[in-house]
Amino acid sequence: MSNSTFSGPVRSQNGFQTVSIDSTTGAVTTTSTLGVTSSVTNLTTTNLYFETLDHATSAAINATATATAAQVATGYITSTSVAPVTITLPTGTLLGAALGATAGTVLDLFIDNTAGASTVTVAVATNGIKSDAANTTAASFGQLTVASGVTGIGCFRIMFSSATAYVFTRTA
Repeated sequence: MSNSTFSGPVRSQNGFQTVSIDSTTGAVTTTSTLGVTSSVTNLTTTNLYFETLDHATSAAINATATATAAQVATGYITSTSVAPVTITLPTGTLLGAALGATAGTVLDLFIDNTAGASTVTVAVATNGIKSDAANTTAASFGQLTVASGVTGIGCFRIMFSSATAYVFTRTA
């Protein structure tokens, strides 16, 4: 198991997590500073890294709208609409203020459209731009639509370049 040492301010939006692997049984136990513990048994893979995010709250957006900073800050937005929905992200200023963002703050945003019956499209707002990867690889990193049904989950990374401006990329 490796340890990391940081020499500056460390910030986590969702808490920090400790992962331990029992060398005899291969059991993996994770404990977060939020008090959530989970474990996996019979694991035989070595040098394993995984991250578990538990979104205690989520926001529902079922019609075309601009998401509030509070909705995006949950990290998990659902849509169950039968009609197409466009979710415009809040401005960099509003989202940055809600998160207490500084340059380097990162938020992963999940859009869950598995219970929806039509496409959800994500749009960025003022002080939010698509990343270079999103612009040059539009079919993957730049894909801003989330299909409905069983494959209807998208993960988007919001990376702040300052307290009031972010870059946006699809990661899954």
